[in-house]
Amino acid sequence: GKGTQIWKSTGAIYNGDWKFGKRDGYGSYSILDPVTKEYKRVYTGWWENDRRGGRGTFFYPNGELYEGEWSNGLRSGWGKMNYKDGSIYEGEWLTDQPNGQGLLLLPNGNRYEGGWKDGKKHGPGKYFYSDKGQLLEGIWVADIPKCGALVDFGRDNAPAATQFPLPEIELHDPAGVLAEARATFDDSHN
Repeated sequence: GKGTQIWKSTGAIYNGDWKFGKRDGYGSYSILDPVTKEYKRVYTGWWENDRRGGRGTFFYPNGELYEGEWSNGLRSGWGKMNYKDGSIYEGEWLTDQPNGQGLLLLPNGNRYEGGWKDGKKHGPGKYFYSDKGQLLEGIWVADIPKCGALVDFGRDNAPAATQFPLPEIELHDPAGVLAEARATFDDSHN
């Protein structure tokens, strides 16, 4: 059924669906601000067996915001996180960390599109240096680019373009070198 619970010890309040005495279905959880005595929303969305589960929005005390899927009280599935520094991550999550495919947009306009594992850039990805007009396409391992190609990309419109354009790659078979590195990565990290 539907109902409201107020926790006397903290002043927290839940208003929404219940099943067998547990939050289950759609509901909103808020806490009482000890200074302003006003309620601050913490989470609005779906609950499963007294935990966040399904789609919902979580409002962090520092102003950060997550909108997306939850499982067992953790961010899992597809979601979008707005960080305090202005960064935005949108993509796949697993047990509260970016994991799978995702896009990280930084406040300066730079962005990373690609693989993630345990909250770090991992696997094939592209890092766009919008400020410099360059693109790094390669393979990341634990947030570190291990191999790839850096090329000019939108350099003419970049606010802080490098003084000189990047020279052309003069390897006999650059695609083959990259394919070999990718194959090595795939063999050792799956």
